[in-house]
Amino acid sequence: MSVPPETATQAPARPAKPIKELETVTIRFAGDSGDGMQLTGTQFTNESALAGNDLATFPDFPAEIRAPAGTLAGVSGFQLNFSSREVHTPGDYADVLVAMNVAALKVNLGDLKPGGILIVDPDGFDEANLKKAGAKSNPIADGSLTPKYQLFVVDVTKMTLRALEDLHLSNKVAVRCKNFFALGVCSWLFNRPLDPTIKYIESRFKKDPTLQDANLRALKAGWNYGETTELFAVQYDVKPAKIAPGKYRNITGNTALALGFVAAGAKAKLPLFLGAYPITPASDILHEMAAHKHFNVLTFQAEDEIAGAGTALGAAFGGALAVTTSSGPGIVLKQETINLAVMTELPLVIVNVQRGGPSTGLPTKTEQADLLMVLYGRNSESPVPVIAASSPGDCFFAAFEAARIAVRYMTPVFVLTDGYLANGSEPWLIPKMADLPDFPVRFRTDPQGFFPYLREGETLARPWVRPGTPGLEHRVGGIEKEDVTGNVSYAPANHELMVRTRAERVAGIAREIPPTHIHGPEVGDLLVVGWGGTFGSIRAAVDDLRARGKAVAHVHLRWLNPLPADLGGILRRYKRVLVPELNMGQLVRVLRAEYVIDVASYTKVQGQPFKVNELVRKAEQFLEEIR
Repeated sequence: MSVPPETATQAPARPAKPIKELETVTIRFAGDSGDGMQLTGTQFTNESALAGNDLATFPDFPAEIRAPAGTLAGVSGFQLNFSSREVHTPGDYADVLVAMNVAALKVNLGDLKPGGILIVDPDGFDEANLKKAGAKSNPIADGSLTPKYQLFVVDVTKMTLRALEDLHLSNKVAVRCKNFFALGVCSWLFNRPLDPTIKYIESRFKKDPTLQDANLRALKAGWNYGETTELFAVQYDVKPAKIAPGKYRNITGNTALALGFVAAGAKAKLPLFLGAYPITPASDILHEMAAHKHFNVLTFQAEDEIAGAGTALGAAFGGALAVTTSSGPGIVLKQETINLAVMTELPLVIVNVQRGGPSTGLPTKTEQADLLMVLYGRNSESPVPVIAASSPGDCFFAAFEAARIAVRYMTPVFVLTDGYLANGSEPWLIPKMADLPDFPVRFRTDPQGFFPYLREGETLARPWVRPGTPGLEHRVGGIEKEDVTGNVSYAPANHELMVRTRAERVAGIAREIPPTHIHGPEVGDLLVVGWGGTFGSIRAAVDDLRARGKAVAHVHLRWLNPLPADLGGILRRYKRVLVPELNMGQLVRVLRAEYVIDVASYTKVQGQPFKVNELVRKAEQFLEEIR
């Protein structure tokens, strides 16, 4: 049971209303970007995590920075799927929609399940809001919603103002507390513990006791409304999930990336440097890493993307673990510097948090359309290893692995994530530092027999030398180097040797890629191959098909360059291969070219992740064709 708001430290009394147990619930909070829906969703997520549920989230931000209030362009949403069993996605369709105004309802109603719970604030359905949203009539008054949904009209704004009237706040300030009232209602409805939110409010507003009191009152007023109103006849409960023992935290992909780099710096015993220019949706990596200076982390907010990459490459030359982060438009600007890292053979990790494009495109929406750019988007033959994270928590391990490979092979390495992973969250089992592999770096200090491009036998990596090391002075730059000596060389045969050597060095990383995991039968009718943030949707779809006896399997690629050595053989063991991507079929092109086999493409470029039912329907079509 949750802690009641009146006495947060006392054991609660069991509510008089009946409690109905549910296995899984998907809830979506939606309103204006100023309504606090992201905060409401985040706090509801924290409450659900503390309740022991497995969960996945999907924040959906408006692309407009200051869209007019009440308009469709300004709608902000946050979806959470919480469950007593393992979940892989934030849910296809919502069981519950909380809509703070008519625009939020109009944008999100199509994703509410028939029979779902719809909670609306009538203050957001006045004439002005109806006009801004282009609504011909008031949907909560014209009877159009009640046949299909469980409609609950809750006076969120009015009851918030009533709860705070003796605090003598301005109407504008008081109204901003209404998100906590809505959170209190939903916390009661789904039996969530309020302690995390109470502690958050106490900490967030500790310097302003009046605002602290106002938000706590709003939260408790919402809870008490749910407890006492006749509007809600039942309360719901979702039991804790069975998860592996250990210490967990709720983590987003951007935070996980930052922590992965911090851990890598500690294991490599190197200072960690991040040179970056703020860009949606990658900026939070910079913010998170800036908070860890005590771990020998130095962050530099550059004046532009080119400077961010340049300072990072300079830090790599100076002997630091160097990282630069951006999204697609910024990666375009960094590519010349990345190609310089290819030529100078310096370890540099480049993070691309993909978003919808081209150009500025859809800054707050997700996409997977930068794969071909990071593989081939530099002049000449310039291979770079490419790793893709598959979940918010997996971003930690992708960052760690990229850093290890970069310093071991003396090469720039790309890490691909996307907006869905960057802002989404999940419970994350915090790894123990002792369980992470050490990869201490050996800098060349002996001048005897030194040459800047004298390579190590297995990895073909050149020596890493800190500037100023006596007797090890050497030249770096973008002009082609002579094998071994590193002198400038225009010799045709030498150029071909260096081009092939750089390619061989990257291809050799395949030796370290573990055997490809096949989720499902090792031989069958259909193999679904994915990469990046499509993991959860594909896994859930394949599990659904397998539960119905279908011979379907799932392979998800962490490594995109080089590809796993065993991948070609695996692809040929299935009658059909299907690759879902949030682009126009980029991995499909790579697989067809590499293995000369028929690979089918299923694509979506709407700025939204795949729904599980979309993938199930497409897979069923292929299975029907096989018959």
